[in-house]
Amino acid sequence: MRSLLFVPGDSERKLEKGLASGADVLLIDLEDSVALENKPRAREVTAAFLKEQAGRTGSRPRLYVRVNALDTGVTEDDLAAIMSARPEGIMLPKSVSGRDVEHLDAKLAVHEAEAGSDDGSTRILCVATETAASLFNLGTYQGVSQRLEGLTWGAEDLSADLGSLANRDPSGNFTEPFRMARNLCLFGAVAAAVVPIDTVFTNFRDMEGLEREAREALTDGFTAKMAIHPAQVPVINTVFTPSSEDIARARAILAAFEAAGNPGVVGLEGEMLDRPHQRRAEKLLARAAAAGLT
Repeated sequence: MRSLLFVPGDSERKLEKGLASGADVLLIDLEDSVALENKPRAREVTAAFLKEQAGRTGSRPRLYVRVNALDTGVTEDDLAAIMSARPEGIMLPKSVSGRDVEHLDAKLAVHEAEAGSDDGSTRILCVATETAASLFNLGTYQGVSQRLEGLTWGAEDLSADLGSLANRDPSGNFTEPFRMARNLCLFGAVAAAVVPIDTVFTNFRDMEGLEREAREALTDGFTAKMAIHPAQVPVINTVFTPSSEDIARARAILAAFEAAGNPGVVGLEGEMLDRPHQRRAEKLLARAAAAGLT
């Protein structure tokens, strides 16, 4: 998983366009991009789209649905409309703690049983930083559900909750409260052994800015990024796909440790490498394998 593209659930045209974007995951949105009065139609369109795609052969993105938050009172309406169409995953927005994931897990188990789906087959992605309260709970996602696949963070709703005037400075960089949310999300995801997913870059015409932000995220440890426009997907995929040089280097590091009998430290091309280098190489090769490169 490298790129996740948001598509409004009430637009057949954009859903079809999303299929051809090259994204690894299509995030079909029933939340923020759909007006309240249009949510019933969005549920119908989304369910029909999921059923249609279930019958198609060939490669396509994995199909996940972002439902409305648990505190809205309409999450169950979303699930009742779409779960019989068997989405591959659900994105939970505005999660406050791991308890919200547990709550969603229980709901999904019921709907899977009613739809005849395999128990646990529906994965969960969680937007874990959209309220101030949620930042105090990013260590609570460990072991909460076998369904939990990734954590991501959001700056826009958090900005509204804080009442901040902006979430980026004049240079386009996130200001300190939002960088803290980003970093805590990264720590929380890694601690929970799930995919750390960077948030969207909202200026979809600024490809240089997108690439710069994606590379910063990759450097820090994120392994995927969300997109709000199909044109962003190729940039994100390029950044988060390990290069042939990176793969060769990682293989050489692991081979050096193996040849030396897996000691604590090895030398490679004049550089001393220890266990953290070995673990980073293992993670990079795992990402390469997930991208079909090894």
